This record gives sequence, C-alpha cells and structure tokens, in this order.
Amino acid sequence: MKMRIERIFALVLGAALFAAGPAPAAKASSDNTYEQLKLLVDILGYVQDNYVDEVDSQHLIYGAASGMTRTLDPYSQFLEPEMHREMKTETEGQFGGVGLRLNIKDEWLTVLTPMPGSPAYRLGLLPNDRIVEIDGASAKDLDMSDALKRLRGAPGTKVKLKVLRGPDGAGESAWKSSDFEIVRELVKIESVVRLALDGGVGYVRITEFSAKTVDDLTDALKQLKKEGANSLVLDLRNNPGGLLSSAVETASLFLGGGKLIVYTQGRKAENRQDFTAGAKAPYAEMPLVVLVNGGSASGSEIVAGAMQDHKRAVVVGQRSYGKASVQSLIPLPDGSGLRLTVARYFTPSGRSIHRDEKHKTGGISPDIAVEISPEAEAKLYAQWETIYAKGVKPRSAVKPEDSVRDEALDRASELLKARDVLGVLKTAPPAP
Repeated sequence: MKMRIERIFALVLGAALFAAGPAPAAKASSDNTYEQLKLLVDILGYVQDNYVDEVDSQHLIYGAASGMTRTLDPYSQFLEPEMHREMKTETEGQFGGVGLRLNIKDEWLTVLTPMPGSPAYRLGLLPNDRIVEIDGASAKDLDMSDALKRLRGAPGTKVKLKVLRGPDGAGESAWKSSDFEIVRELVKIESVVRLALDGGVGYVRITEFSAKTVDDLTDALKQLKKEGANSLVLDLRNNPGGLLSSAVETASLFLGGGKLIVYTQGRKAENRQDFTAGAKAPYAEMPLVVLVNGGSASGSEIVAGAMQDHKRAVVVGQRSYGKASVQSLIPLPDGSGLRLTVARYFTPSGRSIHRDEKHKTGGISPDIAVEISPEAEAKLYAQWETIYAKGVKPRSAVKPEDSVRDEALDRASELLKARDVLGVLKTAPPAP
C-alpha cells in the first residue's frame, strides 16, 4: 500500500516539476502546489490504510475531484463516466433508446408519451401505460435515472418491456398485461416546437440549445413561412441554455451585417473571443418578439440580450435567470469528464447579466414586463407537454378545462398584430 501511495506521489511531483519552468516565481508556485498535493496524497494513504471498512480508491478519488470543483462555482462539476455520457447525449441532441417520455406515478414507471416516430410509438405504447418489467426485472420503485440506464442502449439492441394498460379511472383488476420487444434506435431529442397562430403570427419554442437545434429551427421557420406567418414569437421561457455555438447560430438567423452577438472573456485580457453574425441573415426583416422568464438562462440570455441590444426584437415576460458563465466539457482518460467554467459572457453593449444573489440583480430585464404567478407558470409549463398516441391527434397533457391563459404569449401576439396594422397606416394630411 505504501509503495502504491509513494508512486502516486512521485508521479504528482514529476508533473509539478515539469510544469514549473525556470522562473523563480513559477518554481515557488510549483513548490506550493507540490506541498498541497502531498497533503491530498497523505490523506488518501491514511484512509486506505486505517479506515474502519475497506474503501474503493476510485470512489475516494472521484469524491476528492467532486469536492474540488464544488469550491469553484455552482456550474463547475466533476462528472463520473456515466454522468459524462449523459451530458454528452443531451448536448448532441440524440441518443440510442426506445423513444419514451416517462414519469413516476403511484411508485411505478409510467409512460407520459411516446415520442412521435420512435420505436415505442410505432409499436403502439400509449400514455399512462405502466411499465412493470424491463428485461424481466421488476420496474417497481425504480427511479428515473436507473430506468433510463435500462431503456437506453446502442441502436440495434433489443429491450423487452411488460406493461399494464387499463381504462381511465378503472381499478387495477381491469388492467391487462402486454409484452413488447423493442429494437432501440437513434432517438432525436426535439428541442423546437412550432405553431401557426392567427393573424399571420408564427410561434416557435426552443426548449434547449443542442447540436440539432438550429437545423430544427430553420425547418420550423420555413414551414411557418409556407403557412403564411409574417412575424414571429420566439419563446425561450424555461430554456436553461445548452451549447454556446447553437445559441450564436440561432441569433444569426435574425441578425446579419456581421453584428456582434456575444463576447466571452476569460481570466486573461487576451482571452476575449467575439462571436458575430454573418453578412446576411435569412430572417433579418421578420418582426420578432422574444419571450423570457426566470427559467431562461445562459444561451437563452445570449439570444435575448443580442436581440435587445441591437433593437432587433421586443423582449417580453419576466426577468431572466442571470447565468453569464461559459463552461467547457473536458473529457478525462477514464471516461469521466470535467465541466469547468472558463469564461464569462457579455452582451454586445458590454452588459454583464450574471446573477448576484446578494443584491438580487442580474438577468435580462424585459422591455415589456408581464408578471405571472408561480402557480399559473407551473400550469403553463405542464400544458406545454404534448401527448402523442398512434392514430390519435396530439393533445396537451392538461385538459382544456384545467388550462390557463398564456398572458405573455397573448401580449406578444398583440404587439405583432398591432405592428402589422400600424405599418399600413398613413399619416392623415393636416386639416385646412
């Protein structure tokens, strides 16, 4: 054991000396780092040799790495291999699986909705189907994380599900069991929802900025134009962000002329990086309203901030969250990863909108505020969820009689319609 710890320590020492360089200040800093690393290695050795129970060295190292990143900021994070894979899946916008959105109901894994076109959808799984077995193992009391592990896998592999299905409101005795063998496929995460409103107003909601978002948004805008939309509501409410590149590309659809969209600033002055729009934007002339709320963060705020600073759109809703830091996802040799804050971003006018908990400042302030109660907001969020079933028209997860009015969307739509009307008015000649 002692030999193993000494070897780790020797490797750490060698790395510290290699990084030091000839300058005295750098050498002093390296010596200090060496002493601090020695403390960490000493603690690891004491725990391995003397703790009352046998310990897993990897578990200890991962714990130390997690503790180290927690001292930095709320967004820097050490990711164990499984969490690292999951995060890459989210940002890539697709994964191998069966295509089910799930929730937990009465301690059972329950289908909220199959994703349209997915393997589960084609085989006829339905909302409210209760999953009782996955590959022969009980799914009772299974948490969502474990369920996703079992359901996801390489495209082409199979998973067997046993489900219980019964009439709404009927007791469990009326439920019938069905077995499904599903071949996993590459399932695309839908991050863009479109809708044609009346009065020539198009509506697009972006739920997150993934690698697929800009392609999906471009397709949605083309379709809305075909359906007669001549103005747009871009809904970024409850969008927590995602890929910086995706947010920049989204803004570039509406901003041309090489305009600055956002810039990031690292620790050193020379670490500034500017992100600009192209020479031409396909929707540079389309009247635009952007919706934000307290759940709009990071990439959402980049888009809203750029639109606001360049007076390209009216921002409506509630103050956004205020996350103006940029994280880099760094893969590590054993499959784990490091999510590290490497810069802060600023809007084109130089605004930092980073959240200050102490002074309750930060975020994008809307041009037109529409205050919505937390209760109404929760209901709105629930009714955005669309339920799909094979052969049945898609519907909201919330019954029509329980739905609430979307005041922010109504205000945005009214603004665009008023602009359209005012645009055709001509100034009357003065009275003689």
